[in-house]
Amino acid sequence: MSKKPRLIAVDTLCQSGSESKGEKTMQDFYDEITVDVLARTLWGEARGEGTQGMKAVANVILNRAKIAQKKGKFWWGNNIIQICQKPYQFSCWNRADPNFRKLQNVGREDLYFATALRIAHRAVIGVLNDATGEATHYHASSVAPYWAKGKTPSCVIGTHKFYKLAAS
Repeated sequence: MSKKPRLIAVDTLCQSGSESKGEKTMQDFYDEITVDVLARTLWGEARGEGTQGMKAVANVILNRAKIAQKKGKFWWGNNIIQICQKPYQFSCWNRADPNFRKLQNVGREDLYFATALRIAHRAVIGVLNDATGEATHYHASSVAPYWAKGKTPSCVIGTHKFYKLAAS
């Protein structure tokens, strides 16, 4: 009986372990896509908020993912990619938003995107501390969305207010 072949994606930039041969598992490939989508979301939503602001937005996305995993599914998506790209949740992914085209073209040479990539990688491997008090929502202080009316923020980081609105 023959072994099933293992699917791999080849990347010449790989450096360590099995990757030194340029081989990646499908999980590695999926994790890279997840890191990229998360980093683009952080860049598009919070690059003007610096490292702490981008970490806080990553925490919101991770907190939503934890709730979805615990409940089996949730309206905002069930994994980081679905949560980031859920229509009208993170405005940078809305086609009419000026950041949409920018986030498609940004690369590692942009200091803020390089920072967003580092934060996203830490988030995906599970070593990003939550400074938001398990927040599931946020908004810029300059706006007053209907869902925040009468709610107390769990924290304020930069110009963003964070809220824990969904039970975990």
